[in-house]
Amino acid sequence: MTSAKSITRSSPSSVQATAISSSLLSVQTPGCGFTDLTSEAAKFIAEVHARDGALTLFIRHTSASLTIQENADPSVLVDLTTALSRLAPEDAGWTHDTEGPDDMPAHIKTMLTGASLQVPVLNGRLALGTWQAIYLIEHRKRPHRREVVLQFVGSNQ
Repeated sequence: MTSAKSITRSSPSSVQATAISSSLLSVQTPGCGFTDLTSEAAKFIAEVHARDGALTLFIRHTSASLTIQENADPSVLVDLTTALSRLAPEDAGWTHDTEGPDDMPAHIKTMLTGASLQVPVLNGRLALGTWQAIYLIEHRKRPHRREVVLQFVGSNQ
């Protein structure tokens, strides 16, 4: 059990939500892999003059997903791709293969990783950790145009 002395918390802060701002981000993927959306999310937060609140990202697809992962070592993304392929291999005898053998595995990978994220915004900045980045994960082999809804709810400057 963790000792109470090893846990600290800052004082709570409160803001009245005075802004809801939305934008649609269009992303052309090269095929299977990770696309870093962090800078686009940060630009959106700056454009809407966000101060404190939450940024929600929602992908409008069932064969691509969103995640927050390490941004320092590219081998992490390679290993994550390998892990997802092992969890949902193309040759598992899936019934649903309307758009090809990577169709059903893509849906499973999306279910495992998720269609939305929420990132706190503090003092006008995404409250991501030092080594965290926001990624779109393309689960299909061929390139696709993906849409991600960005929505900030909170106070602005």
